Amino acid sequence: MWYDLSIQKRLEGESLSADVHVPGGSAWFDGHFPGAPVLPGIAQLAMVFDLVRQAFQDPVRVKEVSRVRFKQMIMPEDRLVVVAEPRPGRVGTYAFRITKNEELVCSGTMTVVPINSAEK
Repeated sequence: MWYDLSIQKRLEGESLSADVHVPGGSAWFDGHFPGAPVLPGIAQLAMVFDLVRQAFQDPVRVKEVSRVRFKQMIMPEDRLVVVAEPRPGRVGTYAFRITKNEELVCSGTMTVVPINSAEK
């Protein structure tokens, strides 16, 4: 992985949580932006997906990402907490949040389906 996943745990029910360290040497920071590196949003969503997919035995893919809000920038060497909570009545849909120093960095909803699913 391009980041360090140091602790991973299940919270109450089916909620998932992981402590993440984003190393300064990650290729995601190259050119984004020169002199002031910031982790791109797509990389943040990849961290969420990596956490969510571990809740499933079979491989899954992202079907939909919605209601995403980026509140703060993630810089090299930041330490984060990624939490994903299943939405009641919506199989494969998780509300997620990424925090840094207990402050919200990013939040949204991600839906995953089995990789061989015909759902689009």
